[in-house]
Amino acid sequence: MSERATREETVDVVWSGSWVAERLGVALEGDGELRELLGLALRRNPKRAHLLVSNVLGKHVPQRPSVVHGAGFELGERVRALLGAGEARRAVVLGYAETATGLGHAVADGLRDAPYLHSTRRPVAGVRQAGGFEESHSHATSHLLLPEDRDLLAGGGTGADASVLVLVDDEFSTGNTVLNTIRALHALHPRERYVIVALVDMRSAGDRDRLSAFAAEIGARVDLVTRSTGTVALPDGVLERGQALVAAQEAEQARQAEKAEQARQADLAARSGRAGRGQPPAGSAAGADLVPVPAPVTRVDLDWPAAVPDGGRHGFTPAHRAALEAALPGMADRIAARLGDHAGPRPRRILVLGFEELMYAPLRLGTALEAALGTDAEVRYSTTTRSPVLAVDDPGYAIRTRLVFPAHDDPADGPGDRYAYNVAGAGFDAVVAVVDSTADTPELHAPDGLLARLAEHTGHVLLAVVPSYTPAPVPHRQEPAVLPEPLRGPAFSSYAPEDVGWLLQDLSDAELEAPTEEREEAIQSGGAHYAESLPVEYQPSAAYQALFTAALETSAARIARAVGTVTETVLAERGPRPVLVSLARAGTPVGVLMRRWAQHRHGLDLPHYAVSIVRGRGIDATALRWLAAHHDPADVVFVDGWTGKGAITRELAAAITEFEASGGPAGFDPEISVLADPGGCVRTYGTREDFLIPSACLNSTVSGLISRTVLRADLVGPDDFHGGKFYRELADSDVSGLFLDTIAARFDEVAGQVGAAAKELLAADRAPTWEGWAAVERISEEYGIHDVNLVKPGVGETTRVLLRRVPWKILAKRGAGADLEHIRLLAEQRGVPVEEVDDLPYSCVGLIHPRFTRGATGADGKAVQGA
Repeated sequence: MSERATREETVDVVWSGSWVAERLGVALEGDGELRELLGLALRRNPKRAHLLVSNVLGKHVPQRPSVVHGAGFELGERVRALLGAGEARRAVVLGYAETATGLGHAVADGLRDAPYLHSTRRPVAGVRQAGGFEESHSHATSHLLLPEDRDLLAGGGTGADASVLVLVDDEFSTGNTVLNTIRALHALHPRERYVIVALVDMRSAGDRDRLSAFAAEIGARVDLVTRSTGTVALPDGVLERGQALVAAQEAEQARQAEKAEQARQADLAARSGRAGRGQPPAGSAAGADLVPVPAPVTRVDLDWPAAVPDGGRHGFTPAHRAALEAALPGMADRIAARLGDHAGPRPRRILVLGFEELMYAPLRLGTALEAALGTDAEVRYSTTTRSPVLAVDDPGYAIRTRLVFPAHDDPADGPGDRYAYNVAGAGFDAVVAVVDSTADTPELHAPDGLLARLAEHTGHVLLAVVPSYTPAPVPHRQEPAVLPEPLRGPAFSSYAPEDVGWLLQDLSDAELEAPTEEREEAIQSGGAHYAESLPVEYQPSAAYQALFTAALETSAARIARAVGTVTETVLAERGPRPVLVSLARAGTPVGVLMRRWAQHRHGLDLPHYAVSIVRGRGIDATALRWLAAHHDPADVVFVDGWTGKGAITRELAAAITEFEASGGPAGFDPEISVLADPGGCVRTYGTREDFLIPSACLNSTVSGLISRTVLRADLVGPDDFHGGKFYRELADSDVSGLFLDTIAARFDEVAGQVGAAAKELLAADRAPTWEGWAAVERISEEYGIHDVNLVKPGVGETTRVLLRRVPWKILAKRGAGADLEHIRLLAEQRGVPVEEVDDLPYSCVGLIHPRFTRGATGADGKAVQGA
């Protein structure tokens, strides 16, 4: 598809961004094609009110399928020319879910011989996760990488050295997603070259410099291929004015909808009255229905080629591409035949509607249908989406209409609304809805489902179902004849043997400690994972130790209430004899206290174990197998101390899915029960207040003298537990027993309050709000960090930053009192500034030094991008 043809298709008399531009002062500045490619819309977002709406992507704006595929194909040809034919054959193309899955696939088509993979938000049983990353600005941030061929990302599935990685997104706004991806994948498969591809590059000069500095930091070449370049000019206060404008428009639309519904009901009542008097309703034949008859919904059997995946979720090879190309004409003929097989004139204006991440299959069906029908019909293509956007019926606004319907593929993050834009009122005679078989559910066919909503706005709905590709199952691993046994005190830890069994191996004799600055530099550069070494144990000063003791006495009753509340909630919802499994090590004191509450109040002797979970590496699979061999997995309740932004909550859910997919015993519930949930990340908690839990003030000396857990390939084999150290030499400083006894002594005192609180929680809506994650994203952007992993929210996480990492600065909620005394003392000892701020959902937030080098901040206090 030529540039001229694309322009002829997308140009309009009124620019589809003028409505937003006029009201908010937002301006697109760039090359001459930019306004033809992009319009503007509004959405609810804590950082960005505007949405760039592509006219050639096929997501929000229906477009000719040949134009959509051609836009990606031409970019792929440019990448091929950049790399040369030989290097292009060794490239791997990675597209981003959900918006760029089809675009990335079209780019791979343009490279001709490159395998393709796209990230996904859909965990798939039987497929192990090969990696993942976060998209900080998205409404759904977590991306999974689930290739069937585990070597695909290493060398294109060829067994060769790591090939060129081509990353494809629809737009670059800041470049954060690309940086997060490269950082995650470079740590697993270092390579010398990356190519970044997008339709439009809208980054600022600072964002461009940051990418250049990052490339130099990892020692790789990073090339950029885009169709158009520009920037978005945003006036001061645009976010607040945009949010106010969205609220006003939604309120007005709600009023108009209410008036329309009242008018409809009045009309129905009047027509019903006339019918009751023996008269046919006005404007209809006698006996006709009082409501419009929806369009028929029929199925078409595509005869999808066997063994060809429905897309790139698990990888799509050149052989798959060849098989699909051969089958497309026949499938298009079947669709064309079914479109003509109903009463009424043959449809002239047809929409092929894809489904969220399933963009490429419906796109190629659309291109084939477009070719088959020629000038006899006008074919357009778009897809449904998760993304909520305001619709305004104005020619100067990119999203004219919106259909809302419930999710119909049993998403891992729970039910929710989904959307189809610019379909209603667009004059389509027929809609071909293309979904995968996973999404062909009762919800799809429900009275308020997608098919019913489409039937209200077209003359014929045709359903085409592409079989969801299921990779070959991973062979079940051979279990070792004997699994290791838990470690217990006093041989390992200062806890009593009945308090906890540690599903760890003893690495007390290994030299694992490294200076904090060296660890931080290695972690942030990708040279080492944080779990491969240990920080030097912080030894508290006399003043700090006195502060801990005072804080413990002050907060003991408050903690006892939270312990009792979360334990009673667990007992009520998870049965009379749950198996407590704490996430070492912050969760372990909480697990011991929950066990003591159950024993003290109910006479229950609950099993309690501690296991290792490592961000980016998952939970200890050997520990899970041990638990499944000794207990019913359904009885296991995972326990942690507190939530920050929810990274471990997500990590555990993904790890359990992967464990089961790899053949591990099923039945583990990945939900975490915590003492405090200030991040709004879980549904089982003692409180959602962010307050000082004194066990966060210290390291091993309040956790049974056990280190944080260690996962290193030369020390931990595939059938070993993760490792940990027992610091016997710190026995004189140990306050683990004091912490437990002080809180347990208040159990009877708070029993009445616990009963009332637990009853209230059990009756309440405790669904996670993820407010903490949104706050972390905002802070990451505002302070120029651009990496959510370096933002640690809450008192507990901030304490960890000061004790273990290289802190940059501390954000303290203005007016926060005694809960932050130890934070201020530690910050003073380490020379870290404490900045008081408003509108902080936590008591405090710790910022790890970004791009760590010694002194990597600028005069404005922001991160130095080139550091």
